[in-house]
Amino acid sequence: MSEGQNTAPHNALQSAASAYLRTASHQPVRWHEWGDAAFALAKTEDKPILLDIGAVWCHWCHVMDRESYENADTAKIINEYFVAVKVDRDERPDVDARYQAAVSAISGQGGWPLTAFLTPDGKPFFGGTYFPPEDRHGRPGLPRVLLTMAEAFREKRDEVNDSATSVIAAIEHNESFMGRAGNPGPELLTKLVDAILKQFDARSGGFGSQPKFPHSGAIDLLLDVASRSSLPDENMAAKAKTAALVTLEKMSRGGIYDHLAGGFHRYSVDESWVVPHFEKMAYDNSELLKNYVHAYQSFVEPEAARVAREILAWMAEWLSDRERGGFYASQDADFSLDDDGDYFTWTREEVAAVLTREELVVAEPFYDIGDIGDMHHNPEKNVLHIRVSIEGVAKTNGFTVEQARALLVSARQKMYAARLKRPTPYVDKTIYTGWNGMCISATLEAGRVLGLPEVVAFALKSLDRVLAAAWEDATGLAHVVAYGEPGSAQRVAGTLEDYGFVGNAALDAWEATGEIRYYEAASRIAEVLVSRFYDAVGGGFFDTQAVVAGEERLGALGVRRKPLQDSPTPAGNSVAATLLLRLHALNDHEDYATRALETLETFAGVVEHFGLYAASYGLALQRMVQGPVEICVIGDDAEARELEAAALAQYAVNKSVIRLRRKQLEALPPALAETLPFLPGVKDGAEGSFAVICTARGCQPPVHSAETLAAALNNQI
Repeated sequence: MSEGQNTAPHNALQSAASAYLRTASHQPVRWHEWGDAAFALAKTEDKPILLDIGAVWCHWCHVMDRESYENADTAKIINEYFVAVKVDRDERPDVDARYQAAVSAISGQGGWPLTAFLTPDGKPFFGGTYFPPEDRHGRPGLPRVLLTMAEAFREKRDEVNDSATSVIAAIEHNESFMGRAGNPGPELLTKLVDAILKQFDARSGGFGSQPKFPHSGAIDLLLDVASRSSLPDENMAAKAKTAALVTLEKMSRGGIYDHLAGGFHRYSVDESWVVPHFEKMAYDNSELLKNYVHAYQSFVEPEAARVAREILAWMAEWLSDRERGGFYASQDADFSLDDDGDYFTWTREEVAAVLTREELVVAEPFYDIGDIGDMHHNPEKNVLHIRVSIEGVAKTNGFTVEQARALLVSARQKMYAARLKRPTPYVDKTIYTGWNGMCISATLEAGRVLGLPEVVAFALKSLDRVLAAAWEDATGLAHVVAYGEPGSAQRVAGTLEDYGFVGNAALDAWEATGEIRYYEAASRIAEVLVSRFYDAVGGGFFDTQAVVAGEERLGALGVRRKPLQDSPTPAGNSVAATLLLRLHALNDHEDYATRALETLETFAGVVEHFGLYAASYGLALQRMVQGPVEICVIGDDAEARELEAAALAQYAVNKSVIRLRRKQLEALPPALAETLPFLPGVKDGAEGSFAVICTARGCQPPVHSAETLAAALNNQI
């Protein structure tokens, strides 16, 4: 967070609820929040709008704040010639997505901070990302850009308006996919998997070169493929397994992983995962948690289980409201602009100061700690990452492996305790609806697979809070459950992703508990999703709700978008299709299956060109192609728990494991209510726990042993 933020406020952001906006409340720029008042002022004063979009976790946003927006001379230019509007991209993803597309069309680049110049009605006519405080390295300084744009608005209004109209037309065209194709199936899925495998970095793991992002959706798609025996290419499963497991291993050994507290940073600036951008996001860690849980499910990798447990521990300690439920948004990379990951990095001297000699001789080689480190701004600073095995460290220093492990454990504990005494990067305690849906789904899966009932319980508490606080029958979902800072905020309508993620989380909760209220919540969410977001003419889902009669949307919010690309969260259309496919398997509503198919068809002609960035589409397509496999485990004893564990083994995207008590057979979703209560072993009231496998073709006879269930599942997956 930027320095000086506790000084007296100068602008309207002092009352904002967004943590990011409040960091700018002291600045001499007369900032406004996005809203009717700012646009009305721009029209009244006939001034262009300076739009700044950033996030509390964004280092360069705070750099630009300090360099430019805290500069009195720059602020004077802005206040004289512009109406300044600041947007938190986490709070308003709808605004961010459209102006990112606009600035990309103008300059060929996007990202944060995003700096855009708009006409008074919100149409963008120029923009970029970070602008330095003065001309530097061939880049114009912000003051020169401001004066040039102000002059253009005054003297060349027709050209400005023509440019703005062209930009809006460009983003409308780019967002209207003309790639409809019928009957998407296994061949398209193979193309997507091939595209991912071609970008696999066999040496360092991951996909492509630097900077490297985790691409969790791609990892899950590869893990799904790796578990299947009936594939057109008999080598594809082996290739997928290698790519997924190597990537997961390299990431968990790299500096992108926090070896002291657990959890992953956002991405790595190098191809070897050593030096990360240090912010930690809820959505990255939720999806990576799924990856490691799925790797453990299918391949019983103990290291995958260890990493998953450590992600859970970090989320519990840093990213969740333990009392009321809910997951926070992010942890910043830095404490202030004068450091660059200093909280997370170490000099050799700092390490030696807190460890015994024996602990140091183990930790130093294991975490590759040296006098010369990894950080450009301070070459003495080391990013902890694993270069050698603990067995090699033990042998070199004359320890047994057990002794070396014990020394490493004590070294980690002492280093973490010392790190906790440092100034701590800010945690944004805003609870966003969609990101909570992702975290709830991930922790439910992890808790069930790893046998952690307390994790399942907290996920359910969090879902209950989201449904109680964010859902209203008349208005649907809100985008924000609760803010982490005091302040006032208008209700932000939920996006397609909010509905999709929370709807899927509610189904996950129903599967984990058998409580029909969670299925009913998912059904209500899906009804609104279809009625307000689905494009009945062109197919697929828009990212925002349909415009109601008399509604006028500000600026570029009038542009309709159909998100296909995972960037970085799973794309809204893929998540929505997944929700409808899952519900169709439970309620036999053919219109849900039809709309899911139409959604996948809408993008089938273009999706292969997105490759790595359309993995969530691939997962939804795989779910449709393979058809649902539901394992219903009925009972509440040790035998039932064994059956559930057997059912959970081996990850497959189209597999659901539903845990029911006998009394819950009286309240089931329609498709199961028609069959499950009438099966042998249920209808005749026989005692004992059992499991039933149901597919689109019907339900099989009950089985009573974990071994029999595992064998039956091998024939289904």
